[in-house]
Amino acid sequence: MPKNLPKNASPPPHRAIRQQRLNRERLLSRALRFVDSHGLERLTMRALAEELGIDAMTVYRHVQSREDLLDGIVAAALAELEVEPSSQGDWQQHLREYAYGFRRLALAHRLAFPLLVTRPLASPLARRPLGSLKTIEALLELLIRAGFDEAGALYAYRAFSGFLFGHLLMELHEVVEQPEDPDDVVRLGLYRLPAKEFPRLRTLARRLPSENPAADLDQGLDVLLAHLEGRRKARLVS
Repeated sequence: MPKNLPKNASPPPHRAIRQQRLNRERLLSRALRFVDSHGLERLTMRALAEELGIDAMTVYRHVQSREDLLDGIVAAALAELEVEPSSQGDWQQHLREYAYGFRRLALAHRLAFPLLVTRPLASPLARRPLGSLKTIEALLELLIRAGFDEAGALYAYRAFSGFLFGHLLMELHEVVEQPEDPDDVVRLGLYRLPAKEFPRLRTLARRLPSENPAADLDQGLDVLLAHLEGRRKARLVS
């Protein structure tokens, strides 16, 4: 507040308008954009307040704590998840479309994506962001309707989620040290590894960055869904 204003004076009009228009949904959306631009490690209440042009206490009017802020960012990101409806109730195609949608979300929020994977696990199930719980509920319902029993649906959900999250984390965090250098050893920083101690890594690490991660995702889904279909059929005939 400017020094020449009395303590009970109204804030400047531009600031008052910002505070009136700011709500929890808009704040969380801006927080997600902050992480997209600066990374999670730079996210603090003060840094977010500075980004929004408000004081830190105004942030606390919309989120109770940093933990609440992180949960809200997860919810804001998951709200952007778009999944094409599967044709004829095909559960396998639905899981594929979900995987494709989640990959699009991960690519749109590369720096925030690890938070989407790890943050829900930091809280008891019933205290996780409702957006993530609704996703779990929908997938379990899909699998049970497809013919899995409850234990089988849980197994399928864990296997599918573990594969998808692991694939995307590896895809998004394959760091290339000097991408413009034509020499693989230099480009990938492999010269840092002692040749005698890490012969396999020095040789095979050159192939780690996938040339077609989308195709790799499809191939992995082929194997996983075939396995789950075999378990589903075995349950139906038993």
